[in-house]
Amino acid sequence: MIIDFVPLWTFILGLAVFFYVLLDGFDLGVGILYGFAPDRPTRNLIMNSIAPVWDGNETWLVLGSIGLLAAFPLAFAIIIPAIYFPILLMLLALIFRGVAFEFHFRDAAHVTFWDRAFSIGSLVATFAQGVVLGSFIQGFAVEGRNFVGSSFDCFTPFSLFTGFALIFGYGLLGAGWLILKTEGDLQITSRRQGRWCFIAVLIAVGVVSIWTPLMDADIAHRWLSWPNMAYLSPVPIITLAITWFEWRALNNQSEVAPFIGAIGLFLMSYLGIAISLFPMIVPHHFTLWQAASSPDTQAFLIIGTMFLLPIILMYTAWSYWVFRGKVRADIGYH
Repeated sequence: MIIDFVPLWTFILGLAVFFYVLLDGFDLGVGILYGFAPDRPTRNLIMNSIAPVWDGNETWLVLGSIGLLAAFPLAFAIIIPAIYFPILLMLLALIFRGVAFEFHFRDAAHVTFWDRAFSIGSLVATFAQGVVLGSFIQGFAVEGRNFVGSSFDCFTPFSLFTGFALIFGYGLLGAGWLILKTEGDLQITSRRQGRWCFIAVLIAVGVVSIWTPLMDADIAHRWLSWPNMAYLSPVPIITLAITWFEWRALNNQSEVAPFIGAIGLFLMSYLGIAISLFPMIVPHHFTLWQAASSPDTQAFLIIGTMFLLPIILMYTAWSYWVFRGKVRADIGYH
């Protein structure tokens, strides 16, 4: 009897991608907003708000990448060449951002340079991730089992739009995190920035929701045909409810709700993309089952993953629990 591990690997890969987008997304968003901080004490507070946790967030990027390579090698072989340049740009920006983070605290003579480097690195990495997302949604040029397009095919009006849209999405997450972790003037400023990002995110979600079905007939049929419209109606209804919840949270005194609402919007957007493309992992060409590695390979890999995944979840949860509460000027990164 052959056990089908594809659903399990799909869940693991989807979980890794979502946790990366959520966790690294808010600290990239904090990095983007960092560039608007007015003075040194404010910048130090913003930096200290993510200092204990930002490194571990990228664990999920590694898990997702390795999971794609190991469990769905055909998809990896097609997708990576197609998005080579935005991936390269993202990795270089993440490295540059990490260096800037460390030198911010250790090179006082050039701290302004490292401040700008941290913010620009966050911005570029976010934009590159948005381009990757847009490229994935619109699909790749494939013949047989090979990518046959150009490395620049990923730069299209749609992918560039999703790149800019993700900047505001991560900005919303980052603002929610700063509202949760700070007090006083910085928290007030973060609420204002969160409202602007929220408005931009709403516009972006609306544009993508219209643009995507116009771009792909299969996606249009999935969402707009009957009875699919009835079956999938909870998705837009819940999204509208979360939208209302988030706007209220950004305009009242709640400290936790803005971050939760931003997470909810990302979760529903993620679910919407999954519904649009499932079961394809290389859009328009290969399903999850067609791109999967052999059952024996998946079975072998799942053993180690089942030990590793709970450990990652536990130390991630533990780190956030230990460093819960408000960040203060007298407690910082060393």
